[in-house]
Amino acid sequence: MTTLYQSRYRRILWFFARVLLNVGFWDVFLPWLRLPGPGRRSQKARYRGIAVRFRVLAVDLGGVMIKVGQFLSARLDVLPREITDELSGLQDEVKAEAFADIRTVAESELGKPLSELFTLFEEEPVASASIGQVHRARLHLSEDEAETDRPVVVKVQRPNIPQIVETDLAALRVVGGWVEHFRFIRKHVDVPALLVEFSRSLYEEIDYLHEGQNAERFAGNFAGYAGVYVPRVYWETTTKRVLTLEDVQAIKITDYERIDAAGIDRGEVAQRLFQTYMKQIYDDHFFHADPHPGNLFVHPQAVREGQTRPEWLLVFVDFGMTGEVTPGQMKGLRELLIAVGTRDAARIVKAYQMLGVLLPGADIELLQRAGSRVFDRFWGMTAPEITNLSKDELFAFLHEFESLIYEMPFQVPENIVLLVRCLSILSGLCTGLDQDFNAWTSVGPFAQKLVAEEGGSRLQTWLAELGVFAQALFSLPQKMERLAARMEQGNLEVRVPEVKRGIDRLNQNINRLSGAVIFAALLLSAVQFYAAGDLTLAGLFASLAALTLVWVIWPR
Repeated sequence: MTTLYQSRYRRILWFFARVLLNVGFWDVFLPWLRLPGPGRRSQKARYRGIAVRFRVLAVDLGGVMIKVGQFLSARLDVLPREITDELSGLQDEVKAEAFADIRTVAESELGKPLSELFTLFEEEPVASASIGQVHRARLHLSEDEAETDRPVVVKVQRPNIPQIVETDLAALRVVGGWVEHFRFIRKHVDVPALLVEFSRSLYEEIDYLHEGQNAERFAGNFAGYAGVYVPRVYWETTTKRVLTLEDVQAIKITDYERIDAAGIDRGEVAQRLFQTYMKQIYDDHFFHADPHPGNLFVHPQAVREGQTRPEWLLVFVDFGMTGEVTPGQMKGLRELLIAVGTRDAARIVKAYQMLGVLLPGADIELLQRAGSRVFDRFWGMTAPEITNLSKDELFAFLHEFESLIYEMPFQVPENIVLLVRCLSILSGLCTGLDQDFNAWTSVGPFAQKLVAEEGGSRLQTWLAELGVFAQALFSLPQKMERLAARMEQGNLEVRVPEVKRGIDRLNQNINRLSGAVIFAALLLSAVQFYAAGDLTLAGLFASLAALTLVWVIWPR
């Protein structure tokens, strides 16, 4: 490891060491001393400060650290909202690399000077990101082509990215080992699994051959879907670190003025965008996981005779981040969509279990109540209607569900995190295009389609449900008999999780209070014997007091 990479490695370790010392003092040591007040009061500000300092580090170091910030910003299931909110604005825009260095990488990868492959290669990049940057060019075509050249965009990886990736991942693995020593973090987060997920997705993202294959797979899935377009990949000038794509001159999906000027209905754009994602998820099980405005465009088509407005295409670019849905997860997503369409909170929780997002210890009843409240209060509301709700009401709901997610053992597989993040961005895009866009009602047709696809199995489903009902009905007399017997014997127990936890905490506090009284008595005795000059008994009682103190403050 060269001096440059060693310095980078040490800087990452030093940053996270300070973060863990901060968390250890305020969130572990003070509560261990039964002094939670100061830590709790400052917690949100401290977490926000940590996220701000990480943003500064990420922008300065670039490379993997920006990807780490973006990855963490989507982990609402394992990180406090103060951190994810701060990191959500971390952009993948960094200072452009010198063109001479980009030329060196491109020519080394392609094996020829750029002038032999391209009739034009613009030195000023169109976009500059942490892993690579994009340049417009004109690809030189063979003599048998009707054209002499063709407009393309060339994505070239920054120099030394493989070495930076290895350095940063090595540092993160060390940090992951440190984090594993914090029990309260281990309870909520499977850190090794997160590192494996992040490493895998990062290696895929820096492999431009993989991105090109993703683009062609996506294009194949939409081959019979006239309203979607994916730029062509030019494999003759594509390698692991260089990607050449057709340059599609189109309107950015958030450029509302140009979309309106082209005579395109923005409501139709929102609906088509939403429909394509439903197809990606529920039909293809493969989805574009980074639908930010820089990766989505609207391309007006030529006006045909008799048309009142031009046709248009929805254009997808940048397939470095994609997600797949496994067959098991597909069943869970299908269950989830049907549950939303039918407003069934219990079925939503069942879908969570099928998706594997709930760890042992999750409070199922609390989740069902939360789902029911969301349906009761927000079902059918558009984004503007939700926005017009009182801030106090919205804050109360958000606070309740934030605590629910953060406090419970709840960790989501990475591909489902990508999906949730993707749908969150998608919701914002659709609402921006059409303020009256209603995701609730847009889900309805897909829910009906999925129910219909259970198809010939619908009768089987009803029979299965009937069988479960019959089984419960026939077992009811026996259960009633057992219940009556327990009541007669005085052995009836009512289990309420919140009450049980409260009683347990009360018992612990009583025990600690008793220990504190014993500690005070022993310590006072030690002081009295010391004042009387009996050092032996003073030492004995002081030792007993110390042992009692350890017992009182030792976490259980």
